[in-house]
Amino acid sequence: MRSIHRIAILGPGLLGGSVALAGRVAGFEVTLWGRNADRVEATRALGLEATTDLTAAVADADLIILAVPVGVMGQLADQLKKDIKPDTVVTDVGSVKVLPHEMAGEHGIPFIGSHPMAGSEQTGIEAARADLFQGAACALTNDQGRSESEVAALMEFWQALGCEVSLMGAVDHDRAVARISHLPHAMAVATASAGLRFPGDGFLAAGGFRDTTRVASGDPAMWAEIMVENQAALTTALEDAQNEIREMLDHLAKSDKKGLQNYLEEVKVRKENPDESL
Repeated sequence: MRSIHRIAILGPGLLGGSVALAGRVAGFEVTLWGRNADRVEATRALGLEATTDLTAAVADADLIILAVPVGVMGQLADQLKKDIKPDTVVTDVGSVKVLPHEMAGEHGIPFIGSHPMAGSEQTGIEAARADLFQGAACALTNDQGRSESEVAALMEFWQALGCEVSLMGAVDHDRAVARISHLPHAMAVATASAGLRFPGDGFLAAGGFRDTTRVASGDPAMWAEIMVENQAALTTALEDAQNEIREMLDHLAKSDKKGLQNYLEEVKVRKENPDESL
């Protein structure tokens, strides 16, 4: 059985920092790498080992975690090929999986995708938390067909951080997260924009508005990138959401209280029993 002891995390942001903190608690040796010296210093202030030297960060790593945007992964790939050990496992923490697999294949990087379903509307290493992954789902994608021992070792790593791990294909992953992650973010943005159309109305906002729009405070640059990277699956999901809104509008246009109630009840049942077909 392959084992993981030393981890290099490339990208000292919320997710990278949280993996580092959780990994340290779980007993792994952790080093973070970042280009920005100030962010590296902020990482060290949390008591974590950090460096701007990529070669030093990955030299002895059993696992390299790419906690950077997909575009940056391509820029790092050539150096990684020169510096990593032959048996090093490479993964990421991104919200989209087809593109990272394509990038890794183009650059000859041995890669298994990871997507821990955890995060926050907050950003930066300062928001990192050691308990971020407790009870979180984590999807692994092995479209390159890496060995069973590599997949098993990566599963054990995420389980040690508190995740519930499953294996799926990259296309299926991107379709699913478009609907249960990316669509809710897009709808939160739309709700916040429409709900706050008139200045001054916000003082009436209570829990319902706050809960449904919280993630609209997320990093716009990051979310624009995610949405474009998963544009085909997200477009289909948004079109389905348009159809749902049209159905409610149709009931309202007809003052069809019974029809609207039936629709709301149907969706309520689906929400409360998400794994059952209706």
